[in-house]
Amino acid sequence: MEPADSPLEEHLRGHLHAVLERRAAQAGVLDVAYRTVDSPLGSLLLAATEVGVVRIAFERQDHDAALDELARVVSPRVLRAPARLDGTARELEEYFEGHRTGFDVPVDLTLAGGFRLAVLDVLRRIGFGATLSYAGVAERAGSPRAVRAVGTACARNPVPLVVPCHRVVRSDGSVGEYAGGPQAKRLLLALERGAKVGG
Repeated sequence: MEPADSPLEEHLRGHLHAVLERRAAQAGVLDVAYRTVDSPLGSLLLAATEVGVVRIAFERQDHDAALDELARVVSPRVLRAPARLDGTARELEEYFEGHRTGFDVPVDLTLAGGFRLAVLDVLRRIGFGATLSYAGVAERAGSPRAVRAVGTACARNPVPLVVPCHRVVRSDGSVGEYAGGPQAKRLLLALERGAKVGG
């Protein structure tokens, strides 16, 4: 078992990381910034490019795996740089507190393509507190028979919460699957039903 770092060593490590973060941003080589935040659903990984939020991952999705995917698909220049995600963290906090019904942060959908983009576009238009069936999403996305593909697109949504795939339910009204787990989906739907926005 390794000895714990002293408070001075921790302070120096934090200072050096802050310098690295600042210099990377100044040099324009901070392609993907990330941070984690606590939420009622557990720890969330947030990542953003200069374009916008590119990834939100639940703890059960394995944050390290999400960072590896970003390094492979978007850029290997990935750095913990919380400041770029302050706005996203603040909006998520307001959402979980019941004071926000939608997200204003810019989104980067680099990790999605093809039919998935059409599905994500439909998801963004499902109102706060409303739900739509997988079949309904397929129809609005222009492919009424692509119900299974809608399920896959929801499961692989790179920015859940901001693009609300939790509002998609089965035709019988049951919640179905969710990247954050069915319990998380139920919690989100209940939160939206009981939110007192603006109060």
